[in-house]
Amino acid sequence: MLNPKTQFQRRLTSDSSTLSEVAVTKILDDFSARLAELAATSPARDLEKNARALLNGLFARLDFVTREEFEVQYELLARAREKLAALEVRVAVLEAQTVHPPRK
Repeated sequence: MLNPKTQFQRRLTSDSSTLSEVAVTKILDDFSARLAELAATSPARDLEKNARALLNGLFARLDFVTREEFEVQYELLARAREKLAALEVRVAVLEAQTVHPPRK
């Protein structure tokens, strides 16, 4: 069994560590809130907004397409190439028949 003095010291230490943890947490929360407020009202935020607006305007004039639109057009082009190749073979066969008609 611990003597009363040791028990008191342990209780005091555990209470003060809890208090210091609460104090540190409160200080960190206050600091975090102040940083967030400072970041929200800083010129860097305005600079970021202006840069985004400038880049959006620039990209809007360059006629970019989304990846999805690009993929759709890519597939359409692939199908068109397949049809073109088939039609070229068909035309070649028809031309060969007109030059050398089949004998009856």
